[in-house]
Amino acid sequence: MPEPTERLEAVVTGRVQGVGFRRYVARWARRLALAGWVRNEPDGSVRLVAEGDRAALDRLTRLLWGGPPTADVEAVQGDRGPTEGEGGFRIDR
Repeated sequence: MPEPTERLEAVVTGRVQGVGFRRYVARWARRLALAGWVRNEPDGSVRLVAEGDRAALDRLTRLLWGGPPTADVEAVQGDRGPTEGEGGFRIDR
């Protein structure tokens, strides 16, 4: 039986802009076969939406806490819900 699919909406705060964080998220999301997007926010945070199986979203959430070596993650706040049909994974500018 396939793993149930979910949607993760998360905001990551700390030193997460200008350090390759969006590329890091996109690379891992694609490796984990997740769909969605990631973007920088005006307040210095990074916002993302990812859809896929629960295990992959759990792994991505753990990876968000690490980030690339130059990042300093202070918090990851996320909510889960039903999927909305995202396709592919993109970096929004």
